Amino acid sequence: MSFAWPWQYSFPPFFTLQPNGETRQKQLSAWCALALAYSQQHRLPAMTVREAQDSPLFANHRLQRKLPLESIQVVLEELRKNGNLEWLDKNKTSFLIMWRRPEEWGKLIYQWVSKNGLTNSVFTLYELVSGDDTESEEFHGLDEAMLLRALQALQQEHKAEIITLDDGRGVKFF
Repeated sequence: MSFAWPWQYSFPPFFTLQPNGETRQKQLSAWCALALAYSQQHRLPAMTVREAQDSPLFANHRLQRKLPLESIQVVLEELRKNGNLEWLDKNKTSFLIMWRRPEEWGKLIYQWVSKNGLTNSVFTLYELVSGDDTESEEFHGLDEAMLLRALQALQQEHKAEIITLDDGRGVKFF
């Protein structure tokens, strides 16, 4: 399935952050929505700023326009303020982009567990995101870092417990 770019992506001024406050805020909202949709479509949970800068997300080769690095950092910071991005290092060179927050992933996982009568069951993390039983689920293929955050959210709600198994980590659902 190909990605449906928004109309702004074909508009050259979109690649220059606008000085007018109101216009700039609308533009940042459009960039944030685009970054989340693109990351979700392409299942990109984590990347570096350099990868983002070189990706089609911030570089429209047809227009020969690129969002400058400083502007990309402004967009990423806006995503962080909205709770959709977490920096993975102190230098802010790599990040986790969250088109769903950990609590939302946890809710989806727990709904699947409940719907299938699997409470009081133990799963390896691999089974949960790569197993045959979850192939049709939205969380199938979820990045391990995001999976752990989702399970930690469930653990805080006393719906799951992350456990250590001989061959790695697992989770028990309640």
